[in-house]
Amino acid sequence: MSTPARISRRLEDCMLAIWGRRGALSTLLLPLSWLYRLLSEQRLRARARTAWRAPVPVAVIGNILVGGTGKTPVTIAVCQALQARGWHPGIISRGYGATIGPEPHLSRDGASAVRLGDEPALIHGATGAPVAAHPNRARAAAALLAAHPDVDVLIADDGLQHTALARDLEIIVQDSRGVGNGRLLPAGPLRERPTRLAQADWLITHLSANESMPPFPAASHVPATAPHTIRMHLEPESASHLSSGRSLPWAAWRAEHHATPCSAAAGIGRPERFFAMLRAAGVPLLHTLRVPDHRAIPADALHDLPPHPILITPKDAVKCAPPHDPRLWSVQAAPVFSDPGWLDALDQALRTAAHRRTGEP
Repeated sequence: MSTPARISRRLEDCMLAIWGRRGALSTLLLPLSWLYRLLSEQRLRARARTAWRAPVPVAVIGNILVGGTGKTPVTIAVCQALQARGWHPGIISRGYGATIGPEPHLSRDGASAVRLGDEPALIHGATGAPVAAHPNRARAAAALLAAHPDVDVLIADDGLQHTALARDLEIIVQDSRGVGNGRLLPAGPLRERPTRLAQADWLITHLSANESMPPFPAASHVPATAPHTIRMHLEPESASHLSSGRSLPWAAWRAEHHATPCSAAAGIGRPERFFAMLRAAGVPLLHTLRVPDHRAIPADALHDLPPHPILITPKDAVKCAPPHDPRLWSVQAAPVFSDPGWLDALDQALRTAAHRRTGEP
């Protein structure tokens, strides 16, 4: 791996360690956290006062914790569930990692990771739903609806703090870290105060094998507004060979490679979660490679790995340009929810929101 990428990953690890407890360095940063809270809350309130309301229901999926918590698989699952129930969803996203000018980038004009960002490109590839990417979510939503008049529900990927877009439902995704040390940036990992969790409609906790549920912040637990809480874990569903395009159900891939030692590489928020999923699925991992989030896996970093399968995430796969290393396999994983019925409840809530817009009973 290149020196800048290695430094970036170590810096991420260092910050995660600081944010895991209320140590001396975190406490020294508290005055900056107070300033961040003041400015952030002023901005969120100001934008909410003039928020644009779309003509269709809007569901926002996001988190208050910095770093990957599992929003993308939840977004894909929500989109696919709504499609199965007769909806025509559209996805709006910031487009992190892509260079986006004054106008939103639409998937109909090109759906590569370079144009849309890695996560929007992945969501579009998995669902076929139209995508618009722009830092201004309201502008992205308006452009998407103009280009795709059949879209009847919008899903805002990672849009919790973008209050300039009015929303009907909020889904917050967290992981075993919970709220970390409970402090806001930069003394802690939070974008908003822990009390924000109580305002969600659903709170989904993404857990890996052997991880426990984090405590719900006691100060934010108001029974009348407490969100529906759901646990989630990921399980491998299939594997695709990048160089040949061959795809296998996970059971068939495991049968074919059951005794083969493998490596794994990931450039996501928490690579260890991907590695833990593979190990829980019985994959013998001899080597693992951690890359900074949203970065492409460097080809030179793969040279030293053994001549056996290298398993990567779909988010990494969309950033891999051909010709592909013949060892690379992309592992598609699907979320398993403790209460699958929550998607039916989401469908009903969105239908209620749609009826409110049209004035229907």
